[in-house]
Amino acid sequence: MYPSAEGSSCELGPRFGIVVRQLREARGWSQERLANRANLNRSYMGEIERAAVMPSLATAAKLALALDVSLSALILRCERPPSTPQVEATSF
Repeated sequence: MYPSAEGSSCELGPRFGIVVRQLREARGWSQERLANRANLNRSYMGEIERAAVMPSLATAAKLALALDVSLSALILRCERPPSTPQVEATSF
C-alpha cells in the first residue's frame, strides 16, 4: 500500500505555482512572455501561478523547458518549503 496524502501537508500544487512565479520573476519576465515561450495561454499561466489549476506533466515539462531548467529540478524545488525573504537586523 502507498501512504495516503490525505491529511498530510502535501502542498505540491500551490508550491508549483510559487516556484514557477519565482523563476519567472527572477528572469524579469511577464506571465505573457513565459506563456509564449511555453506555448501556453497567458490566462492559464496565471491560473498555474495562483494554484487554481494543477498542470499536467506535459505542461510542467513545457514550463521547465521555457524556464531553462530540467523538469526534475523544477519539481524538486516544489518539494522544498518555500523560501522566505530574510529580514536584516537593524540597530536603532
